[in-house]
Amino acid sequence: MLDLYADAEPWQEPLAPGAVILRRFAFSAAQRLLQDIVAIASQSPFRHMVTPGGYTMSVAMTNCGPLGWTTDQHGYLYSPVDPLTGERWPPLPEAFASLCQQAATAAGYPDFMPDACLINRYAPGAKLSLHQDKDEPDLRAPIVSVSLGLPAVFQFGGLHRNDPLKRLLLEHGDVVVWGGESRLFYHGIQPLKSGFHPLTADCRYNLTFRQAGKKELK
Repeated sequence: MLDLYADAEPWQEPLAPGAVILRRFAFSAAQRLLQDIVAIASQSPFRHMVTPGGYTMSVAMTNCGPLGWTTDQHGYLYSPVDPLTGERWPPLPEAFASLCQQAATAAGYPDFMPDACLINRYAPGAKLSLHQDKDEPDLRAPIVSVSLGLPAVFQFGGLHRNDPLKRLLLEHGDVVVWGGESRLFYHGIQPLKSGFHPLTADCRYNLTFRQAGKKELK
């Protein structure tokens, strides 16, 4: 579908109070972002993390930036060290930081300064169950989420798990930003359908930028 709109300019779609979809915002930067993902994964490989309850996540994950999201037997946490390699997570690439800053500003969060980027790789059938992003100490900072590769159905609800859900197709280059009233809204990704994308083959990648450390917003 995206190829039909290859020359289209980015546009915005309001999603909820404090939340917006920036359609095709990352389209022109996508190839550079994907090259950086390969470099990051060569240092901190993708892995299927196991939740504290013993569930192996269907999404493969790695991180970059000063902090990375991970799990252990006690719960979810942000750590400066990759537990798989024993080394610090790879630094945030300039292309990542630049795109995130531009997207956050376009969405109304010009002071957002991420210190963590979660990189998810979805193969066909992989999904992300409804959840809240609430492991961060300062919930005034938004979430910036970038979609690359195969399209996926994004679910966006409310403050309660059983609130009505919006189901929206996210395509290559789309960016979702949410904060403010929507910061703790439940969200997830339905099982990825099989397909082929010229830049990612049979996969979808997602970059999720967060402020995970204690930092004062201006």
